[in-house]
Amino acid sequence: MTSDAVPGDDRIIRESGIDARIALIVEPILRGMGYRLVRVRLSGQNGLTLQVMAERNDGTMTVEDCEEVSRAISPALDVDDPIEKAYHLEVSSPGIDRPLVRKSDFSGWAGHLVKMETSVLVAERKRFKGRIEATDEGGVTIRRDQAAYGEEPTVLVPWEAIAEARLILTDDLIRDALSKDNRARKEAKKRRGEEAEPSDPAQEAGNGN
Repeated sequence: MTSDAVPGDDRIIRESGIDARIALIVEPILRGMGYRLVRVRLSGQNGLTLQVMAERNDGTMTVEDCEEVSRAISPALDVDDPIEKAYHLEVSSPGIDRPLVRKSDFSGWAGHLVKMETSVLVAERKRFKGRIEATDEGGVTIRRDQAAYGEEPTVLVPWEAIAEARLILTDDLIRDALSKDNRARKEAKKRRGEEAEPSDPAQEAGNGN
């Protein structure tokens, strides 16, 4: 992925090629609706599938939200027609083992396991697996899951070197993700002046795609 900038998009990991052209179309629409773009990916799955991964600014994303986003971006994609062949549009939430695309994603999930690939060699490697230990203006510090002999246990990966990053599914991550989601939903209900209803963790877990 490259840094083809979309105005107002604070992602540090962005698309290239046709995915970037699609992001230019859908990101402003999402932002105007109170959502933020996580990732655009066109793949050959089920013929040709365009996956648009998004979430609300508070990190939540329901099935109804996905349907709303789909209805909003479909006409714009039809008008601009960036994809020459027929395709299936799939709007989804980031899920629990989500991609990390913003600096705030890394800081917000500090302490959790992540898989990361870099565009250049960092400490003689391009692939890392470990816990997010800290973030600062320079980058993210990863505590390696299994440091090889002679390697430092932690490594600072510069922001500009990160090509792809994703959380690794663990029991701790599931627990924390559900807890964050529940808090965000309750806060959203308070802002709307609604009475927060008791949440069902099992039901909440089914909202991620």
